Amino acid sequence: MKYVRPIIQDLKAYIPGEQPKIAGLVKLNTNENPYPPAPAVLEAVRSAVDARLRLYPNPTADRLREKLADLHKCQPENIIVGNGSDEILALAVRAFVEPKSACTEQTQNKCLVQFFDPSYSLYPVLAAIHGALPNPVPLRSDFSLPDIDELMNSSNWRFDAALTLITTPNAPSGKGYSTRDLEMLCKAQNGVVLLDEAYVDFAEENAMALALKLENTLVARTFSKAYSLCFQRIGYCVGPAYLIEALMKIKDSYNVNGLGQIAAFATLENVEYYKNNFCKIITTRTTLTNELRLLGFEVYPSSTNFILTKPPKTHAENWLKLLRENNILVRWFPYPRVKDYLRITIGSDDEINKLIIAIRKILNNL
Repeated sequence: MKYVRPIIQDLKAYIPGEQPKIAGLVKLNTNENPYPPAPAVLEAVRSAVDARLRLYPNPTADRLREKLADLHKCQPENIIVGNGSDEILALAVRAFVEPKSACTEQTQNKCLVQFFDPSYSLYPVLAAIHGALPNPVPLRSDFSLPDIDELMNSSNWRFDAALTLITTPNAPSGKGYSTRDLEMLCKAQNGVVLLDEAYVDFAEENAMALALKLENTLVARTFSKAYSLCFQRIGYCVGPAYLIEALMKIKDSYNVNGLGQIAAFATLENVEYYKNNFCKIITTRTTLTNELRLLGFEVYPSSTNFILTKPPKTHAENWLKLLRENNILVRWFPYPRVKDYLRITIGSDDEINKLIIAIRKILNNL
């Protein structure tokens, strides 16, 4: 271990959801879209599997950036494309936050990566890797955002934090946040705010306009959750050109693979196909929520493609194991605020029917 940095030796790494090695498992643990990409997207990728594979892809994904700029009514200079939105998050930490070794007691704010708790469990890992200081701040008991007055009276919140990360809608709760509340929070911050909108296509509101309106605000999105491209790892970020330029300076030379760029471009030409899938997922989400409540589960309202639910009769971790024994994967987090809950991805109607059947079986045996 003598060659490994002490920070890495002590690091508690991010743990992704289980990837099944057994055929036939119902996979409701990683918030993937249950429906395949549009046929035209699959065809575009197939058609690109040719001699181009020996060449490097466009290093800045220019064609895709231009397409995204048309979508969001901005300039390509306002957009960076990443290897999933996770890369965007990592770049933001590296670009806007100092390692704590570079900070004094008076400049500690420049080392802060601030986020709400609970939220995406990758955030503190990214802070730790960079040697920055994580600053988790509790959400309200119902997982809603504290208002500005609450934050001003909080001993934890820092309005001068170098970088504030906000998952909106929230994960793992599924709670949606209003653009009005987010705007007030962004305007109150003296550092950069990155709004992580990985699940926004399943919500009623989005905050994209803030990225083109405020000088300190970025919005990150992904083609994974809503657009069925997890396998390709494509994300992007929109914001003021000077912040995007900073991210561009430190990205890997060829950070986004060519097939992924082609798949994402084709996706943007077939948006209506995906909107239909969003509607199906939202309808299934409502059905699952109602069914679980009838069975004695506590379910939080969701603006995402998953739900957070507190199961009855036995602890959530035990439910995780019991469902696994019934060939169904869901997600359980061992963190204080959410250890009593399960996070369940909204699968296809057939997958959700299998889940309900398994739950009824388990309840009958408890």
